[in-house]
Amino acid sequence: MRTIEMMQKLWAEGLGTALLLVAVVGSGIMGDALAGGNVAIALLANAIATGCMLYVIITVLGPISGAHFNPAVTLAFWLRGEIAARLALLYVIMQVSGGILGVWATHAMFDLSLLQTSTTMHRTGLAQWWSEGVATFGLLFVIFGGLRSRPDAVPTLVALYITGAYWFTASTSFANPAVTIARGFSDTFAGIYPGHIPAFIAIQLMAVGVAHATLRRLFAVNS
Repeated sequence: MRTIEMMQKLWAEGLGTALLLVAVVGSGIMGDALAGGNVAIALLANAIATGCMLYVIITVLGPISGAHFNPAVTLAFWLRGEIAARLALLYVIMQVSGGILGVWATHAMFDLSLLQTSTTMHRTGLAQWWSEGVATFGLLFVIFGGLRSRPDAVPTLVALYITGAYWFTASTSFANPAVTIARGFSDTFAGIYPGHIPAFIAIQLMAVGVAHATLRRLFAVNS
């Protein structure tokens, strides 16, 4: 792979993940501020904005990097042999870095302290962990099922899935280790207490293994 092509892929992953966190955290802050204490309205705003941004970044950056924006997705593609280990590792580094930068950029927009950690958003317990497993498995189901049946529809499918999963999972569907880490750096509506991040990521990665073992058979191409 040419150096220029690789750099384009890496910048796409970093920028895409940063924009995703701008949508997640920014809409969380705005929704919480304008909802007058109505958490349902704040969550609705959060979900819609996130889904809209996902559609945009997957559509625009997909042709460049594949639009992973998620270490769990990158791991899944690596397990399928569709991305080299070195490039996968660089993707993850850019995703995590981009996510954190996206959070800081959002804090600057809302005149908040750039450097902070979540102190109030506690997300832990069996229900939350199980929700993250279901959310991550479902996301991979949508991605690989979409690639198998309607590749052109993947941006729409992912956007719709995540918008819905905000509501039908107890954890509000993080389903993304980079997003999980980055949200730990925001003491806002979209944050997560840093001490609860490792369990979320462990469950997300376990879900990748389960998805790989099942979806490769479900979506296998019959010769």
